[in-house]
Order: sequence, then C-alpha cells, then structure tokens
Amino acid sequence: MGEWKAQLSLRLRQDLRREMEDYAYADRRKLGNVGETLLEWAWEQLKVAGSIERLLKFKIRSERKSNGSFENTGEHQNDDRAPGQFASARRSGAPNARQPL
Repeated sequence: MGEWKAQLSLRLRQDLRREMEDYAYADRRKLGNVGETLLEWAWEQLKVAGSIERLLKFKIRSERKSNGSFENTGEHQNDDRAPGQFASARRSGAPNARQPL
C-alpha cells in the first residue's frame, strides 16, 4: 500500500512561494512534491551538519563555465575543514539521495 504521510503547515515569504510554484510548474511537479523533496533533503543535510549554525556555514555557488553552462561548486565559508572536504548526507548504508522518491 501507500506510505502514510502527515500534513505540515508553515509560513514563508510570498515571493519565495511564487518562485517555488514557478519552478514546480516548469518541472511538471506539484508545489507539495517540490516542498517535500526539499524538506527531506534539507533534513538529511541538517542531521549531518549537527546544527543549523554549522549548516548555514556552507553554500553552493554556481559558476559559469567558458562554454556558457553553469557548474555548481560547494564552498565552505569557514576554515573548519580541509579544502575539497564538504558535508555529505550519504553515510554507509544510507540510500542514495539522488534516487527518485
């Protein structure tokens, strides 16, 4: 049978909601599906980071390549880690975060 789910109510800025709705429409998804996917991913990231403060020290920056395409690069905003070492939600035995939900 299906998976049991619980409803969640939250507040967010109107412009963020509109932006998310536009993205969901362009990706042929429902806003609830986009929100669920983002929330599950963010939760895994937070568990790995250990705190919101530590999680917020990391950001993903888009860089334009010479051919005009974009490449995401992780950037750490503080010196707690060695270069090239980034937080990851994947732990041994954990499902691949890139698999469809």
